[in-house]
Amino acid sequence: MSSREEMLKAIRKNAPSKVKEAPSLDIKHMSYEDINAKFTTSLASVGGNAIFLESLSDVDAYVKEHYKDATVIVSNIEGLNVATRDANETDDPHTLKDVDLAIIQGEFAVAENGAVWVKETNNRHRALYFITQKLMMIVPKSEIVPTMHEAYERVSFEQGGFGLFISGPSKTADIEQALVIGAHGATEACVIFI
Repeated sequence: MSSREEMLKAIRKNAPSKVKEAPSLDIKHMSYEDINAKFTTSLASVGGNAIFLESLSDVDAYVKEHYKDATVIVSNIEGLNVATRDANETDDPHTLKDVDLAIIQGEFAVAENGAVWVKETNNRHRALYFITQKLMMIVPKSEIVPTMHEAYERVSFEQGGFGLFISGPSKTADIEQALVIGAHGATEACVIFI
């Protein structure tokens, strides 16, 4: 008997007698007594802030009050009236380098880590999420899930395209453990629930 045949014989002899079934993924995940408070705390821990408002007109008023220095504001959200430029009008995303505030639509939020799922099909330039100085995401109040387990169940790429989770402003930490916020993108991130 050759060494190859001996190895195959040993493998067959030591093969598991029955295949184990994969564990059930239908398990109870974390839940929060106050999901809004949990999201707010999670987002604050990564440098962002959450605001709860009633309507898009309240968002207009909030932007005018809290972003007075923002001269270039872009948004693709229908019904919002504070945009000063249409980001989709340009062919070159480099021209968005002077955007002070980008207001984008979030599909849903995750309380566990303060993340927002963003998949704007009407946004022509995904660079906008990273090139803007300040980022604001608008999410319906009813669209907060407790954990990433529930979030991943909602993520869909059936129609293709680009999507991502955003949690707070851009940040990085070097080997000296010095945290820098706004190092490679937005220096501020605000999630507004309406």
